[in-house]
Amino acid sequence: MDKKEFRVLIKYCFLMRKNTLEAITWFDAEFLDTAPGKSTIKAWYAKFRHGEISTEDGECSGRSKEVVTDVNIRKIHKMILNGRH
Repeated sequence: MDKKEFRVLIKYCFLMRKNTLEAITWFDAEFLDTAPGKSTIKAWYAKFRHGEISTEDGECSGRSKEVVTDVNIRKIHKMILNGRH
């Protein structure tokens, strides 16, 4: 199973009012080698408790793809060459 499917199952356990220990035990019994870790289950339970009901990945912060363009690279290259001592 992939991560998305496990998240849906974690949400199912949460909605069935299982606590994290019961969910961990169930995952370990049903999915021997591929069960998500305890910290993963606890983290998703915390998200669900705080009102996040989506099982999708959140948006990652960081540099956008538009920042690295050929035009910007040329501008920075010119700035470096012009500013040499």
